[in-house]
This record gives sequence, C-alpha cells and structure tokens, in this order.
Amino acid sequence: MYLHKSVKKDKILIVDDIFENLLLLETVLETEGYEVSLIEDSKTGLRMVEDGLPDLILLDVMMPELDGYEFTRRIRQNKNLPYIPILLITAHGQSSLVEGLDAGADDFIRKPFDPEELYARVRSLLRLKHSIDERDQMANLREDFVSRFTHDLRTPLVAANRILKLMQEGVFFSVTPESLNIFKTMIGSNEDLLTMVNNLLEVYRHEAGSKSLKVSRFDIHKLVSEVTQELTPLAAEKGLVINLETSGNHTGSESLISGDRIELRRVITNLLGNAIKFTESGSINVRLNINSDIITIEIQDTGSGISSQDQAMLFQRFRSGKHKGSGSGLGLYLSRYIIEAHHGSIEVVSEPEKGSKFTVTLPNIVQN
Repeated sequence: MYLHKSVKKDKILIVDDIFENLLLLETVLETEGYEVSLIEDSKTGLRMVEDGLPDLILLDVMMPELDGYEFTRRIRQNKNLPYIPILLITAHGQSSLVEGLDAGADDFIRKPFDPEELYARVRSLLRLKHSIDERDQMANLREDFVSRFTHDLRTPLVAANRILKLMQEGVFFSVTPESLNIFKTMIGSNEDLLTMVNNLLEVYRHEAGSKSLKVSRFDIHKLVSEVTQELTPLAAEKGLVINLETSGNHTGSESLISGDRIELRRVITNLLGNAIKFTESGSINVRLNINSDIITIEIQDTGSGISSQDQAMLFQRFRSGKHKGSGSGLGLYLSRYIIEAHHGSIEVVSEPEKGSKFTVTLPNIVQN
C-alpha cells in the first residue's frame, strides 16, 4: 500500500468590483488547479487577506472606496502580514504602472489579458512567494536551533565554573599555588566561551528581528562609571590603570538619556573589556562627553593596536582581528548592531603597537 502526500493548493484571492471579471479570472485560474476566492468589495477583501493569508492577490486597480493602489499600500504597511505578492489588473497605461509599483505591487497585467500571459505572471509570483517563505522558514529554524544550542551550552559552562571556583577556594581539597593558576586559567577560558555563546545568541536575536530595544530613561554617566568600577579589578590584575574623564553637562537631569540601558551596558563592557584584554602595560582612558544633542564615549588604550586591514573588517560578523587573543569577532559586530539600533555610530582609530581608540556616538534624545 502506498501513501500519497497531499499537495497543498496555492490560494489566490481575486478582488474586483465587477462580478463578470471575477468569474472570468476564476474560470481561467481554476483550470490550473489553484484555490480561488472571489471578493467584490475591496474593504471585505482587505479583511480576507488578514484572515485567510492567500499566497497571491489579484487586484483590480479601479474600485470604489479602496482602489487597487490604496489596497496595496495598506497590505504593505501591515507589519503583521507575511509577504504576499500582488498582481494589479489595469486598463490604464504607464502612469498607472508607476503608481502601482510605488504603492508596493509586484507586477501588472493589462486588460484585456491573454490567459497564457496571466498563467506566466501568476506562476512567476508564486515561485517568488514560495522562495521567500522557504527562506523565512529556514531563518526561523536557524534561530530556534541557535537558541536551543546556546542554552544547552550555557548550562554546563555555568555549572563547570561554579565547581571550578569552589575548587579554587579549597572547598574540596587543599590547593597549591600551581593549582590556583591552573584553576584561574580554566575559569577564564570558560568565561570567554560563555561570553561567546551569549553573544552568538544575541546576534541571532537581533538579526532575526526578535530583539527589540527596551527604551527607558537612565543616567549615562552613572552607567559608564559602574562599568568602569566593575572592570577596574580586572585591569589591576594586569597592572593597568583605568582613568575616567567626564566633560559637558553630567550632573543631575543633564545626564539622563533615553535608550536600552542593558544593551548599551553590553557595548561599554565589551569595548572596555577588549581594551584591558589587548593591553599589556600602560593605561586605559575612558572619556564621556555629554552635550545637548550628542553623547560620545571614547575608550583609548595603550595596547597592541590594530592594522588598517583588520580595521576595515573589524565590525563584520565572525571577522576578528589577527592579533593574539582575538575572539570570535561577535562582540564588536553585536556592539555595532546595538549602537546603530540607537541611531548612533561606532568607530575605531588605531595603529599597531600604539594602541586603539574606540568612539561611540549617540544622539542625546530624552523621551518623557
């Protein structure tokens, strides 16, 4: 016994205020095996699109209440709808075509139409629809895989770090100075891997559009100071000094800005952490400048620097520098994503063996 998998029919919604036109289109398209729905009223047709999610819309241009152009604009403005190709049917000339394409239509066919031409245009738009649907499905599967994968990785890493820290503290047995160094190295490697896993998850969330900024009012001066204080012990372990300089209006309400505090904290922590990581001696200067319209955060180190070739691709996905200790390249890529989502910019000026300066520029927009 053989089981045959049923093939899903493509759904085509036809909207035209003249019933005879609907019947003609239905007759032509049903012979090709499509599932056809006919609507005479454009407002009802708009509701049908939202409820039924057709694979293709055939739309007459000249209709009362909502003409084909306005119908198309409303479909394209509805962010809750998936991509649905729209084929406009018109008896007009070039000006009609231009207006329809500007409204968001995908293709045109003029009356009176040739059935073979109609078949060809319908098949072409449905191939486009299926291709986009497959791409979106793959993107959703990828995001789900990355989310599950990173969660499964993060859990044992966090657990391993807890055990390693207890071992380092001598909870289970006495620890020699040599063992302390080994535990310290293992914990550091685990934390680097955990950071990479977290960054990977955040990158895919941003790219998939499932990550939105949680904008609130917060004190940018306080945030920069907190991150600097938290990372000062890490710098001190390497004999480095972190200097924080603030200029402009940074007292009281003057330093309150609107943005996603958690995401901006991630950026500042990443940039300052990198500065510590790639600096063996000297100092790191953090400069915060608050003006009425622009905020700049500069993080300058005396580290190994970055070549001009590496700078060109520094903020690209999975493109880290070639200098020793470079990670996955996700941290800076994610930082750029976050800053650009805040309508800001991030730049680097660097020279090998002379250190680097990263500058974050943000618009100082306060939302009440």
